[in-house]
Amino acid sequence: MNAVSKTWIEACDADDIDEEDVIRFDHDGRTFAIFRSPDDEYYATDGLCTHEKVHLADGLVMDHVIECPKHNGRFDYRTGAAKGAPICVNLRTYPVKVEYGKVLISVG
Repeated sequence: MNAVSKTWIEACDADDIDEEDVIRFDHDGRTFAIFRSPDDEYYATDGLCTHEKVHLADGLVMDHVIECPKHNGRFDYRTGAAKGAPICVNLRTYPVKVEYGKVLISVG
């Protein structure tokens, strides 16, 4: 049995993200969105809307949902689930952990 190794990338300081907010993180030619929930949990998704490819970090965050700034499409950032038209493709999500005040995401 081969264990799959995760590659953890430091995205930001935990204090860089306000409660119920999002920041953009770019790494290796990819854009991610890092979220902090009202429960002080952290989540990571692809950073571009699956419909129009605009930066989700420019959108509105409320009640565990990110709203795309271009067309008001909505995603549940905890699961990546599309929440209705015009969105029909879910966001990819990534494992997150916080260590020593740093938010790390696994992209591997």
